[in-house]
Amino acid sequence: MYTDPIADFLTRVRNAIAAGHRVVEIPASNLKKEMTKILFDQGYILSYQFNDDSVQGSIKIALKYDRDTKESVIRKIQRISTPGLRKYVGSKEMPRVLNGLGIAIVSTSKGVMTNKKARQENVGGEVLCYVY
Repeated sequence: MYTDPIADFLTRVRNAIAAGHRVVEIPASNLKKEMTKILFDQGYILSYQFNDDSVQGSIKIALKYDRDTKESVIRKIQRISTPGLRKYVGSKEMPRVLNGLGIAIVSTSKGVMTNKKARQENVGGEVLCYVY
């Protein structure tokens, strides 16, 4: 049993990239599903599939690599808000990741979204992770 499922999600993706795997399988939750959809919409992963065959279900993520250099599209994926130290920001203090080239995934009262969308909708929330 792990105490931080989001950190486990990010670590599994990070380890799969480091090992050069094409597909990674992760135990599912609603928050992880939303984070996966955001990664897909922003172009960081190739595809995903939700399997609800067991009680918890799982998420299969196909990782995206550059054709020429064989490097992953995700350079860094970093947990920001942890169970021991939550990081909340208002809409005005929304972080800019890599001067706008990366994204921050934010959990808001209107759902999980990127920092850019949260700024547009004028909502703040908990900064879950940075991806670039």
